[in-house]
Amino acid sequence: MDDSYYHAADLPRFSTIGENRPELAKKFFDWYGAVFADGALSAREKALIALAVAHAVQCPYCIDAYSTGSLEKGADLDQMTEAVHVAAAIRGGACLVHGVQMRNHATKVGM
Repeated sequence: MDDSYYHAADLPRFSTIGENRPELAKKFFDWYGAVFADGALSAREKALIALAVAHAVQCPYCIDAYSTGSLEKGADLDQMTEAVHVAAAIRGGACLVHGVQMRNHATKVGM
């Protein structure tokens, strides 16, 4: 028995989120579709960005969706791995730069 919170089989059910408020879901899905269409960035580039963000926000559904999407749009595993490393570098850098806040606070309280 799988008693984890995350169930990969739920990903295809995402559209059911609109069953009780279809007008809101339509607005979201229309906007979402427009965001991921080719524009100044290609759909492939957007899928790689989404894959990196998915890792940064740690959404397993998004990781699955944008791993598939990146592959479908022509990205390879090297590009996808590099995108994940970019996300990790940003997360790590954000953590470290907050160390300045820690240092400021420690100085303020006299340590």
